[in-house]
Amino acid sequence: MSVDLKALFPKLINLMLDTVFVVDKDNYIVFVSDACESLLGYKAEQMVGTLITDYMHPDDLEITIASIARIMNGQSHTDFRNRYLHKNGSVVHILWSARWSEEDGVRIGVARDVTALRAAEDKLHFLALHDPLTGLANRSLFSDRLDSALRAAHRHQTRLALLFLDLNDFKYINDTFGHATGDRVLCTIAQRLEHCVRETDTVARMGGDEFIILLTDLQADEAVSGRGPQAVELSVQKKVQQIATVMSEPLGMALHGLAPPSCSIGIAYYPEDGEDSDTLLSHADKDMYRLKEKSKRVG
Repeated sequence: MSVDLKALFPKLINLMLDTVFVVDKDNYIVFVSDACESLLGYKAEQMVGTLITDYMHPDDLEITIASIARIMNGQSHTDFRNRYLHKNGSVVHILWSARWSEEDGVRIGVARDVTALRAAEDKLHFLALHDPLTGLANRSLFSDRLDSALRAAHRHQTRLALLFLDLNDFKYINDTFGHATGDRVLCTIAQRLEHCVRETDTVARMGGDEFIILLTDLQADEAVSGRGPQAVELSVQKKVQQIATVMSEPLGMALHGLAPPSCSIGIAYYPEDGEDSDTLLSHADKDMYRLKEKSKRVG
């Protein structure tokens, strides 16, 4: 029994879960397999005769055109990624295998939807750099940002500050109301701290009930006030007061009407209190414990 393979090929191609594109030298689609409807929401007959560039995410158009040029110069691609726009407006992440067929005058590409894979990769990347409970930066990300901020402060002769914050008597909440309630309190505290700072600043959870805040480019406040270095310290003190005020706000009935835990906030300035991350962190930590002990004596 003989089989007409040429007649069978279109049926085989349309069984593929990945989408096959055939595009001419001017980027017009001359063939696309039926899987395009699952990939981008369009039927094959809707796409044939249209420009493939019309479906590309505009932010990826430049790198994709550069990739097309390399393919048409004889370089095959088996791991190129870009984004396309689905018919419903959503973004589709695609992994391509493509090559130029000189004898046929067309570019042949196989497109695989890797949107779910990209989401999983992004989630893993986020978890590697953020605290899983609060979503704040973790020690690793904070360390990288502090090192970058120190280099920038040294280069531009600006100042920065670290605020080391510890919740007072947080153990009482965990012991009395349980760790689930304690976790909700920590998440509430994290959200409040983020609302107290600029996008250019960083709030991180160092572990337990300890948080640290990096305030950068403090020279900007000094220039506005025109009162010299003291203006920077005044600005930081105001920020500390703002944080203390926000932290004292009621936690709400969702948290059993709990009184918010007070906090102790230690401060370290670059370059006065240290010119490297370890020294600054140590100074802010010691200043925080000094204030904590002081509050205990007063109490």
